[in-house]
Amino acid sequence: MASFTLQGIPVSRGIAIGRAHLLRPAALDVQHYLVAQEQVEAEVRRLQDAITQVHKELQAIWSDLPQDAPTELGAFLDVHALILSDPMISEAPLDIIRNRHYNAEWALVTQIDVLSAQFDEIEDDYLRERKADIQQVAERVLKVLTGSAHSLPRAEGIDERSANMIVVARDISPADMMQFRDAAFNGFVTDEGGQNSHTAIVSRSLGIPAVVGTGNASRLIEQDDWLIIDSDAGVVIVAPSPLVLEQYRELQARLLKARKKLLKLKKTPAVTLDGVEITLLANIELPDHAIAAVEAGASGVGLFRSEFLFMGRTGHAHKLPTEEEQFTAYRAAVQAMKGRPVTIRTLDVGADKPLDTTDHNILNPALGLRAIRYCLAEPQIFMTQLRAMLRASAFGPVHILIPMMAHAFEIDQSLAMIEQAKAELKAENKKFDADIHVGAMIEVPAAALTLPLFVKKLDFLSVGTNDLIQYTLAIDRADHEVAHLYNDIHPAILQLLHMTVTAAEKAGIPVAICGGMAGDRRLTRLLIGMGFRELSMPAALLPEIKQEILNTNLENLQPHIKKILRSYDPQIIQDVVASLASVA
Repeated sequence: MASFTLQGIPVSRGIAIGRAHLLRPAALDVQHYLVAQEQVEAEVRRLQDAITQVHKELQAIWSDLPQDAPTELGAFLDVHALILSDPMISEAPLDIIRNRHYNAEWALVTQIDVLSAQFDEIEDDYLRERKADIQQVAERVLKVLTGSAHSLPRAEGIDERSANMIVVARDISPADMMQFRDAAFNGFVTDEGGQNSHTAIVSRSLGIPAVVGTGNASRLIEQDDWLIIDSDAGVVIVAPSPLVLEQYRELQARLLKARKKLLKLKKTPAVTLDGVEITLLANIELPDHAIAAVEAGASGVGLFRSEFLFMGRTGHAHKLPTEEEQFTAYRAAVQAMKGRPVTIRTLDVGADKPLDTTDHNILNPALGLRAIRYCLAEPQIFMTQLRAMLRASAFGPVHILIPMMAHAFEIDQSLAMIEQAKAELKAENKKFDADIHVGAMIEVPAAALTLPLFVKKLDFLSVGTNDLIQYTLAIDRADHEVAHLYNDIHPAILQLLHMTVTAAEKAGIPVAICGGMAGDRRLTRLLIGMGFRELSMPAALLPEIKQEILNTNLENLQPHIKKILRSYDPQIIQDVVASLASVA
């Protein structure tokens, strides 16, 4: 077989070498037929029985989780169980069977197509990719209906070389991933997914090389093909030559040795060669992630994406998490951090997010009623969340982070609602931190251009680089046709970052970066050279960013940083940023 290469999205680090094991989706070839009226209720029961069986499977997988399983895996199982219980999955397909007489498989796929179309309209990368959870849950039910449930080969009884297995699939559900801990696998390749897909999140937490979004890998790769995953470059080499295979084996050994060395840095403070301390924080989506953050040596949580708590709850407002549910989740994260600060971002959803099934008909949801705009338009939802956050602050340091700020009245109204929440809790004799810090995400260019207004009224700033880049460069991150224009070192972005850190320094308030740039080792010297002293990223990336800081002399970077900020020529900026890596 001739060797060929596939390009995808790199979502973790490292090299994987092994044989392809293909997971075929059950939904590709479901039968489509009409059932007779007298058979309708029997068909309904067939789907109900399949859903019940999948519930039992998820519970069994949960019960069998080893103690050293990443916390993300259990959390994703919970999300899948919630999705399976949601009426949009458990009841709507039954109505399709009764009303249209579709067979169970057809009814389920029809309903999933409707839900998937709704998720495609979501602007936010992270939430849009939650569509994959719904599809994965449905696929699990389809496997039961069609009798095509698969099992992965075990490692026992086969030699070490052939034991290395790389899973290739259209997409991979977290529930399927549970099997991989007992299987002989060391990498993932998927057709679908992006930086925030569950395959990406779990592969990063496990430290396993993965390339997602290849488009058609599962159709081009054959069972047992030799594969090389270069997850730093986002490349999959199929049927490599013996020479290429040997070269990658040597590279793999070097990377493994370097990774083991990095783990020794956990307790080492992140201080530059010339004595400047940098605070490294973790981004989390669930309370359990805080445990992994502590294990990785994080100095706190720089971004708790609270919207994850609102996922899998389609329907009306009474299905949203209650104050008590939110309080319990926030408190768990705060207690897990053992005195380290936890920055919780208020709900970053809006008219484009799946909190209800109403069709808002928004042309561009990225510019619509989202984040703080949504919260101020739904004061009951906002007040419930603020009360829960304040109550959690009685158990450790909590900071409230408000996204998508752009107007003075948004700051004033948010602060007024926080004061109202404090007054209510005080009247109820419930404890909270009266001096809780409140900050704004700088992700709209208007905010970066009116920073004096922000630093005057708020306690800290946090730059969301992903959205700042999207809004500044007028690029929809969900649109693959303009993805090549997404440039984190565009001169306009660097000027806005420089303005933000300068304004914060002048006001004497902290400023962090919690977007994707913070976890990119190639940009670490640029960011700390510009003056950023707090970086927040996925916990798994902390060791390599810390190593970069430990090897950096900030004073020696300054001439290069000044050259970057004086230039508006993209090529000059790119060349100087690349040269920072070699500054002694």
